[in-house]
Parts: sequence; C-alpha cells; structure tokens
Amino acid sequence: MAQIAKTKIALIGVLLALVMVGLIACTKKNTEVGELVIGISPPFAKPLQVAVDEAKKQGIQVKLVEFSDWNTPNITLNHGDIDANYFQHQPFLSNALKETGFKLKPLGKGVATHVGLYSKKYKTLAEVPANARVVVPNDPVNQGRALLLLQQAKLITLKDSNNHLSTLQDITTNAKNFKFIEVEGPQTARAVDDADLVFSYPHYLRLAKTIDPNDALILDDNTNTRYAILFVVRDDYESKSPERADQLKKFIQIYQTSPAVKQAIDDDVGEKLWFPGWK
Repeated sequence: MAQIAKTKIALIGVLLALVMVGLIACTKKNTEVGELVIGISPPFAKPLQVAVDEAKKQGIQVKLVEFSDWNTPNITLNHGDIDANYFQHQPFLSNALKETGFKLKPLGKGVATHVGLYSKKYKTLAEVPANARVVVPNDPVNQGRALLLLQQAKLITLKDSNNHLSTLQDITTNAKNFKFIEVEGPQTARAVDDADLVFSYPHYLRLAKTIDPNDALILDDNTNTRYAILFVVRDDYESKSPERADQLKKFIQIYQTSPAVKQAIDDDVGEKLWFPGWK
C-alpha cells in the first residue's frame, strides 16, 4: 500500500510539473509575441482599456493608439505600423477599400450603436423650422446613414428609400427646405452647439459632452449589425503573423465576453444605445 501511495504521489508530481511547464511555455509564447498595437478612435477608448486590463491578466499585452480622424487609422494599418484598428463599420471599410485599394479585412466585430438626431434649440422634430441648418457627415457612408434617419423621421424623402449610400443629391423631397451642412463625422458632436438639428453618434456626444446621448429627438430603428464597429487587420496578417493573430483573436474574445467590458460599454455609451455586433 505504501508503494502504491508513493507511486500516486509521484504521478501527481509529474502532472503538476507538466501543468507548470505548459503555463510557463504559454506565458513565454505570449511574451515572445510582444505587444499588440491597435489604432482606435477616442470614443472607444474606455471599454477597450478595460479589455486591455483583462487581457493583461492572461498574459496578452495590448497598446491602444488614438487617432482623431477617420483616414489615418487605415493608412497606418496598411503600412503595417499597427496590428489592427477599431473605428469603422463594414460600409465605411468597403468604401475605403474601394477608394484606396488597401488590402484590409475584418477579424472580428465589436459594438453596434444607434444614431440619432439632436438639437439644443428644439424639443421635438415638429418644432424644427423651415430653412433650419441640419448637420450631416461629409463621408458618403455615414451621410447615407444620416439621410436614412431623416427619412425615417419623415423630414425628407429619398430617391431609393433603402439605399444606405444615398447622398444629398438623392433627396427628392425636402418640405422644410433644410440647409444641409456637411462636416467630418467626429465633428458632428461639436456642431450641436450651433446648428438647429444634428445627426450624431452617442459615443462621440458623450466624449464631447455637448448633449446627453439619450436626449435624441429620434433614434434610428436599425438593429442591423452592418454598422458594428470592426477589428480590422491586413489581408495577410494571419498568414504572416499567425501567433500575433491568435493573440489578437483572444483579445477580441475578451472584449466580446468580459462582464467588465460590457459594464464599461453600458457606462460609456448608454445601456439602451448599443447592442453586440457579434451576435
């Protein structure tokens, strides 16, 4: 019996040693992979930082680099200076690839947010007067999204009511003769202080602190994950950097499943203003 007990103890010791070797090897591999670098837009920083902190507990090192515009993140990624970026949805990415010829692709999905029409001057859409100044994004994709929302609000009609790439030239009815002002997407949040009616995004409004994102005169009724923000990489990322790609996939999974990250998104965006784009 004593011999059997000794054998069992020895076996347990071997198993524990193997487990420790595996953990050390995994940690060493994570260290060898090095720090992942993800380019982001500032409004997404807080929840992503929570994901970074959660990933660090698993030996995954991630650095976030903020960009203030919507062009540089793809240029930087295409040059290979960062591992991924997180700021754009699929329609925006598709248009960017068409215009630049960059070889980029989504590796995973993040949050999808509702968008709204906002005003500090008027409490209802009915109050918005004729000849009002209405701010919309100047890029073709987000401008189309803004026009669809204006159509949903019955303020305009479009040539094709289902075209998510509609432009100002596609407006067929503008009963109140709105004067449209085109600005860069991130600047719509600042325009709330001056314009009569503004199309904008909850996360940018919360960052700018110009108006409560919950105070939209109308929110879009779209729950299509087409507008989910994407983790985008180069086309050859997985083949040229398989270990880094594996680590990035683990980070994306942490972002999608961590209760701490979900709470951070609820706090940062607004519980009723976002939904998971990966489902």
